[in-house]
Amino acid sequence: MASGQEDSSSSDYESSSSSFTGGISSDISFNSSSSISVRSFGAESFASSRSYKPHKSNEATWTAISHLRASSGQLTLNHFHLLRRLGSGDLGNVYLCRLKSPSSSLYAMKVVDKEALAVRNKLQRAETEKEILRTLDHPFLPTLFADFEASHFSCIVMEFCSGGDLHVARQRQPGRRFPLSSAKFYAAETLLAIEYLHMMGVVYRDLKPENVLVRDDGHIMLSDFDLSLKCDVVPRVFKQRHAEKSSNNNNSKNNKGGSSGIQPVLSCFYGGASKCTRMNRYDEDEEIDQDMETELVAEPFSARSKSFVGTHEYLAPEVISGLGHGSAVDWWTLGVFLYEMLYGRTPFKGENNEKTLINIIKQPVSFPKVAAVSEEMMRAQDLINKLLVKNPKKRIGSMKGSSEIKRHDFFRGVNWALIRSVKPPEVPRELRKGRTSKVAVQAPLMKLTRKQRDQPYNIPQYFDYF
Repeated sequence: MASGQEDSSSSDYESSSSSFTGGISSDISFNSSSSISVRSFGAESFASSRSYKPHKSNEATWTAISHLRASSGQLTLNHFHLLRRLGSGDLGNVYLCRLKSPSSSLYAMKVVDKEALAVRNKLQRAETEKEILRTLDHPFLPTLFADFEASHFSCIVMEFCSGGDLHVARQRQPGRRFPLSSAKFYAAETLLAIEYLHMMGVVYRDLKPENVLVRDDGHIMLSDFDLSLKCDVVPRVFKQRHAEKSSNNNNSKNNKGGSSGIQPVLSCFYGGASKCTRMNRYDEDEEIDQDMETELVAEPFSARSKSFVGTHEYLAPEVISGLGHGSAVDWWTLGVFLYEMLYGRTPFKGENNEKTLINIIKQPVSFPKVAAVSEEMMRAQDLINKLLVKNPKKRIGSMKGSSEIKRHDFFRGVNWALIRSVKPPEVPRELRKGRTSKVAVQAPLMKLTRKQRDQPYNIPQYFDYF
């Protein structure tokens, strides 16, 4: 796995808000008569993982792909019907597609033009996203069904989320803000997704409502990993007294050294057998205090990057300063994310991008004044304040990662192990049943016309510099 360092001296990437026409060109046909030569990308990785069953292994989407791969050997563009374009991003277009074989399962296919990305020095970003997707197996993260190349286009097939994204969902809410219970639900599932990414050595760096999709069952799925940082992570086990843990939950200060009450007792996952042997001797010779509790922490604390990446309103202060950032940026963005869900806007938005960045660096967090604030809302504000600490070393999550945040009073009552059993605030498939006058997502869709395929990208107000 790549180290958590990035070369800050590499050539600057252009702003993604620049004008760039990157629609799928007319030299490639997406209809059923396409005769273009297609070869599989990463066939070996999929061949070696056929026995590997992700959390989607019992669903029709995965079963259909598995059967087709078993009969065809590898998947290509010729196995899919592209139905319509779902959206455009900085790297490419995303299309709704369906297998040509008898199957009603829908998928999302992201298509990027490698030649165009190479000109913009962004080809590595697309490759990094693909590498990350291949490693993921989590209920709140995408399942990669297939990836292959067609001419100079790179295609990845993932899940289709019929519920859209949380940005659109928020616009439908009264006052364009989520109720507190809904915000807590979405924040909890997002936290679990980031926790898993950190455990896998991935710093997400692009959390925002537009990148949190809603599946058909109402649960979330993070998307877009082209800004993510791959890095090393060494799991550690910490030992802590119950009394100290309770104190830390309430309002503790993050001190360094032994005075913090948090002492690593085991880190032998990557250190060979010698470390484990020493710990085994210790366990045999010393009686473990019953008041002590052990906790596994798998956070990429050593990750370091000076890349200037993200969306203006979600940038962490350490990213703006250019002095270097690590995994704590994801906890900052979680704070902005929670604030936006509850209040309908981001906390540091200025008149323009420049003033927004100044506000992030200098302005303290403030909340809209209301006549009365409930106790639960006060807990939410307390968590937001701790997530939006400008010094990343003092930010909640900087010492022990997600476990610190999960223990905050805002998440009191959340059963983390059974969160998938909780009914989401909105379930798209149930909402569709009540819309008899509208066509359901699964209804037959028209194929793309050549004019639609050749439309240019709609580049969002989103940027990154390296």
